[in-house]
Amino acid sequence: MRLYRRIIPKMSKEIIAKLRGDGDVEIDDQKLEEAELDVAAILVEYCNAEDRLNQETRDALTRKGLSAERFAQVKKGLAEARHHKTGEDGAEYVIGQMLEALMHSRNVEEVFAEDHEMRKKITDTMRKYLGIDEEIDREARSRLKNLREGTPDWDIEYERIVSQLKRARGLS
Repeated sequence: MRLYRRIIPKMSKEIIAKLRGDGDVEIDDQKLEEAELDVAAILVEYCNAEDRLNQETRDALTRKGLSAERFAQVKKGLAEARHHKTGEDGAEYVIGQMLEALMHSRNVEEVFAEDHEMRKKITDTMRKYLGIDEEIDREARSRLKNLREGTPDWDIEYERIVSQLKRARGLS
């Protein structure tokens, strides 16, 4: 799961708005911002844990003299050792944490919906924001139709366009 810190406030605001708008949760207007911050805090904590894991992975690669190509393999091993969920499991973990927070938050007056109903709504909202990387990739590839993939020129242009698209969307 690739989560950009800049989209966390938008994502948490939309999650709370969706749940509140559908009558799944009751939140007083004065506590609305605090409820959004509760959801955002879970996402930020996950990002922090992911950053720590990435740094530990880079350190382990350096210590063991391994190439960067082994990053994913080493990261997976470290994640398992630390019981840190990544990828789809990470998304499920974060959603579970959000549901737990909504149930126990002082900022949420009442929860009316079943967990599975709220889980689906939160998942749909998160997918919208987590699919940004795929959208950027598709757009970058569509702009590079005149170059053959795998060539040095294509690699350079792809990175340049991806960087440009991320800047345009406020992600970098």
